[in-house]
Amino acid sequence: MIAMNARMESTRVRLEKLLAGHPATSGLSVRVYGSHLILARQETLPPATRPEDDDRVRITQLSDRTYGLSVKRHTGRWEKTPFVGGLDETVSTIQTFMQHLVASY
Repeated sequence: MIAMNARMESTRVRLEKLLAGHPATSGLSVRVYGSHLILARQETLPPATRPEDDDRVRITQLSDRTYGLSVKRHTGRWEKTPFVGGLDETVSTIQTFMQHLVASY
């Protein structure tokens, strides 16, 4: 289990660098939750008075080099998308087709 956490942590660092290089995804935070990398943006949403993580999309490790992409629904549940690929491809999908989901409010 420790090896998995170390691998996901190194993937998180790489993912943050990929996200920082594009205006649509710059500023997103990434946290590891099991085999998931959850991308969030700090937002102050009512009734909160200070910024909190607002989860937007989730990248799930399916194999050593393959990731799946899910989006957070208004109900709070994660919905899988048909997008599967390497980490670079997954980030490109977010930056190209899901800009509206990761944009700041």
